[in-house]
Amino acid sequence: MSDSEIPHGDDRPVDMYLDLLRIRMDTEDYRLLMRVVEPVLEAIDEERLSSLDFALDSGAGDELPQEVRDEVALVIATAVTGRLDNEVVELDVDDTGPVRIVTDATTASDPARLGEIADYIKERHRQTEELRGIAEVSGLPTDF
Repeated sequence: MSDSEIPHGDDRPVDMYLDLLRIRMDTEDYRLLMRVVEPVLEAIDEERLSSLDFALDSGAGDELPQEVRDEVALVIATAVTGRLDNEVVELDVDDTGPVRIVTDATTASDPARLGEIADYIKERHRQTEELRGIAEVSGLPTDF
């Protein structure tokens, strides 16, 4: 899907958001963003998102500036939720260091809820490390 094939206008919130980004962002940054989000938006449109594998923190994502990564996350969140009030929030999670999440504006402004999310991330990290240890001792792959 090329930039010209993505429907624009007031049809979907993601289209409005992309139009705003095109105006606001540096041209090269916008091109980088579109290179990452086009396959995701196409997968969402075709209802095959579960078969799409991508990461913003590894591989091609390493060449993306943090601002572009954040916007990619916000574009995807807007496409999935249909909401324009998504925000990127950085949580300080002791075991893993800072973690960036996308959430709605209400949650982003609620310290108690953000604390619950950070606790959940800590627990998931602990469980993953435990499973990784079991896999390693068992001779199974540990790259999950």
